[in-house]
Order: sequence, then C-alpha cells, then structure tokens
Amino acid sequence: MTILKAEHLNYSYRTKYQTIEAVRDVSCEFETGKMYAVTGESGSGKTTLLSLLAGLDRPESGKITVCGKDLARMDRDKYRREQASVIYQAFHLFPMLTALENVMFPMELRNVKKKTAQERAKKLIQQVGLPEKIFRQFPQMMSGGEQQRIAIARAFASGGKILLADEPTGNLDTENEQKIVELLRMSADRQDYAVIVITHNPQVAAHADVILKMRDGRLVDIC
Repeated sequence: MTILKAEHLNYSYRTKYQTIEAVRDVSCEFETGKMYAVTGESGSGKTTLLSLLAGLDRPESGKITVCGKDLARMDRDKYRREQASVIYQAFHLFPMLTALENVMFPMELRNVKKKTAQERAKKLIQQVGLPEKIFRQFPQMMSGGEQQRIAIARAFASGGKILLADEPTGNLDTENEQKIVELLRMSADRQDYAVIVITHNPQVAAHADVILKMRDGRLVDIC
C-alpha cells in the first residue's frame, strides 16, 4: 500500500550570492512493507528530500501526500509525532533523559498513560536487542550503536508506519552498522513500515528493496 507520495517537488536554498536548486522536479512513492535507499553524492539533494518528506521543510512547488492526504494541509508536528519518525546520524537523544525515558517520550506526547508508555518502551528496547540494564542509562553512558538502537526504539514508539533515516549508520563501526541495517530491514519485513534510508554507503543500500539515485537535485534512476 502506498503510504507516502511525492509529486514534482522543487526546493531551493537562497543566499545573498546564489540560488541552489536542491530538489528539482522529484516524484516518487513509498509503500509499507518495503525498505528504500536514497543515494547520491554529497549535495545531490537526498537529505533535502528527506526533510521535505518529514515535513521539516515545505516544497516551493509540488505536493506530498500521506495516505492520500495533502501534507501541506496537515499539522506537520502532529504528522511527525504520529505518522513519521526521523532517525538521525547523530542520534539526537535527549541527554538528560534515560534510555527508557527517551523511548517513552513520543508516547507521552500522545498522552499515553505513564505506566502503559513505560511497559511499551521496555518491550521496544528489548525488541532492538538491548538488555534491561540499559533502561536507566543516560545517552553519554552508551556506545554509539546502543544510542542508535534507542533512537530506533523511540521511532517505533511513535505509532506511525513511516521511518525516515538520515545516514543512520554514518557514525558506527561495521558491526554496529550491520545491526542497525538488520533492524531497519526487520521493521519493513515484519512490522510493515515504509523505511526510507538516506545513505552514501552501497553496503547499506544493498539491503533495500528499491534504490532511488539522485544527482544535482534530480531523481535520475529507480531500481
């Protein structure tokens, strides 16, 4: 089922001296139960495309629809709370919250009762392969791989079916990279997420069902 669709997206960055066309007439669609990799050289527009799909930026022209609804007419903060989660290369965990509290956070924003959120968070942390002892640890006490898995557990806690990951393995060693890719792959295969991964790593892209290649702001190939 198509859950997210982009039609003729355009977006430019403007400075005092120049205009950079970051995304140029990009159209694509994403289905649940599949993992997608968006690839391209630095400056190709792939991260800008993710920002548009996440509702972090608005396209200058074109349209994004979520389950057939126009994202431009939706509350974009609510969209990210309830339908689309973003996973970053730098993890972006809250440093003053424990692992358990970080994963509970999206549920608390949706007014889920604390006890229910806590039990759900515990299950999600264990689902991403981490032990109970990490529940009370703060991000600075964790390895990079552990932090990224907590970030993924937090993304699962949103309750949506769209996962947008921006270079999620960029700060990890090969072993942890493999674990994160397996988790993303599992979320598509077993939990019916639409997983969209921005990556320059061909080994990460090789795990995707569909690879979208970008160059100079354009989508040049889908395979």
